Amino acid sequence: MQQLALRISLQEIATVMVSDFSDECLETLKLLARSKNVLVSGAPGTGKSRLLAEVALAFETGLGVSSSHGTPALERSNPIPIPPSPGKVMEGVPAPYKTNRMVFRTVFHQNSKYRDFVSGVLPCVNNVESGSGFYIVKGVLYRASEHANSSNSASLLIIDEINRGPAVQVFGGSLVAIESDKRLAPDGSKLVGTQYFELLDPLSGEFIEYALPSDLYILAAMNQADASVEPLDVAFLRRWEPLKLEPNERALRDFYNIKRDDSYALPAEPSSISDVFEASVLAWISINEQVSLGRGSEFRIGHGILMTHELPEDLDVFEALEFICVGWTKIFAHVEEVFFGDIRGLASTLNAIDGPEYNPFELVETTFASEIRFKLEGPSRFDASMIYDALRAFSRDE
Repeated sequence: MQQLALRISLQEIATVMVSDFSDECLETLKLLARSKNVLVSGAPGTGKSRLLAEVALAFETGLGVSSSHGTPALERSNPIPIPPSPGKVMEGVPAPYKTNRMVFRTVFHQNSKYRDFVSGVLPCVNNVESGSGFYIVKGVLYRASEHANSSNSASLLIIDEINRGPAVQVFGGSLVAIESDKRLAPDGSKLVGTQYFELLDPLSGEFIEYALPSDLYILAAMNQADASVEPLDVAFLRRWEPLKLEPNERALRDFYNIKRDDSYALPAEPSSISDVFEASVLAWISINEQVSLGRGSEFRIGHGILMTHELPEDLDVFEALEFICVGWTKIFAHVEEVFFGDIRGLASTLNAIDGPEYNPFELVETTFASEIRFKLEGPSRFDASMIYDALRAFSRDE
């Protein structure tokens, strides 16, 4: 009976652990198990950074993982202890029988280099003995690979902002070896399709042929709306399993604790916090529709921009108005940047061209050097006295 109770207890614990992770996290784990390389993309505020952290926690804590060997059990018909068969594992888990799991992290930027990511030579600093010299850097990809090469081990390498650095140059020759069918076998042996690349060995100082292990998983993220960076190379992109995160109305409604009602019309003045939050959701949806039409869907704003760790309790209407001002000030700054140099596009997105009278924003025609010019008049930031009128106007709920 005690053994049965223990089994039930462990099963309940496993169920709770799975339920603690989002559907996006579980889907990412499945993609990693299948393709080994996953590239997460999406508009700002769609939860890319949160997803990276969540997947890292699930991987490192061994979600759905079972040891391939347990405590020897005694078979009644045979006095020789025999090890039990491998336990059940959750489907779609990377390296399901590896218990020595480690997460490695890096962020790409304009100064990221191959030597920082794979290996390379750097001068010694504060070398008291010789006064000068060089050493070979163990890049994060090399360290993650070496860990995955060791017994009963698996590695997850997380690369944030992958499109902010020269990704192809940073990967260098390792780019040809990251695909799942170009790796070593699970036991470390060479396969027909295993792809080697040249690497400066940090241990010997010699150039060696190097291949990536089977239980190395790479999870990267990029923000497609970044206009300051170049698009990633097509040959680079096809080596990744794509996962795109979309703005999520349901997630925002769940945060605000309001349900969708297509028959609902915004009142002229908010009488409850539900009116305030409904106006925020409808305005957010409308702004994203206009941004998608004017600039493209990748420039939309995610639901996370309006969300915090948790919604403050016992808000009154005024406090709710103040609360949403923070997120909407960020949204306004994003829309201004997206439509930089296109004042009419910005005004159209804010419904300020022939919009309702209560809209605090208005497109005004003027002249400069005998030429017609347009400017957008309105507040530089939102406050509780005018945010509701602005959201009503943005939502086009008339």
